[in-house]
Amino acid sequence: MPTPPWYRSATPDPAFTGPAPGERPPRPPGRGRGRALAAAVCLVLGLGLLGGAAAGSLLGGEAGAESAAEATYEQGGTRWRTATVDAIFPLALRGEAAGPGGADRTWRRIAVAPDSGCAGAFDPLLAKALSPVGCERLLRATYADATTTSVTTVGVLVTKADAEQMGALQRRFEDEGLAERADLLPRPYAAKGTSAAGFGDAQRASWQLKIRTDTPVVLYAVTGFADGRKVADPQPAIRAVTPGATSVAAQAGLGHDAKGVCEQIEHAFVKGVKKAAEEASR
Repeated sequence: MPTPPWYRSATPDPAFTGPAPGERPPRPPGRGRGRALAAAVCLVLGLGLLGGAAAGSLLGGEAGAESAAEATYEQGGTRWRTATVDAIFPLALRGEAAGPGGADRTWRRIAVAPDSGCAGAFDPLLAKALSPVGCERLLRATYADATTTSVTTVGVLVTKADAEQMGALQRRFEDEGLAERADLLPRPYAAKGTSAAGFGDAQRASWQLKIRTDTPVVLYAVTGFADGRKVADPQPAIRAVTPGATSVAAQAGLGHDAKGVCEQIEHAFVKGVKKAAEEASR
């Protein structure tokens, strides 16, 4: 019977002398060092792969965050073309604890201005201060409080600037206190046939202005009395909402109206922009 191949392969190789019974096989010269070296190489390669993966993850996260920020900024500049009027200026606004003494406040929209440029929308010095970022579009609406005692014009200025320019504008306004100067006020939208018909420059009592850097917009609100009375000492909302303030705007709660309406519109706008950016990235 022919010898099976597996049996023949069991024949000792003349080049190898097996150990005697009970002896451990001899270790080939350099074999231990080779294994140690191989293990060290594997360890180094493994650490390198892990480190590379971690670095890639971090870089990927940074790139993803940067991409999301860019998408949000881009959507902010085009939202005026794609969003409905009601999405930017809801029919009704509700501010929890937004009134004097922490009272809730509500406002209803009474007029919406046609979208336009910025000519005539700001006091001359404010227009000059905002000019570095340009004016792509201006959106405005006017709200009245629940008792129709006060009226508030709120605006969304869509600029032509990039994020760096918006940041520079924001820093300038903060450093120079431009948002609190009574000679740099936004102007009202006095819609005929509404309770804001008599809301002109002389009726402005309080205002708020906010510059965003994550989206190319400047938001503002300016408030006055619905009966058309003049106000000699307009006061920025940040001061008019301070406890103990005695100005006409403060005592009538007009600072709270300017602040509340501005923040409600800002929240709705930014929320819509972020949602649109997320949907566009899918």
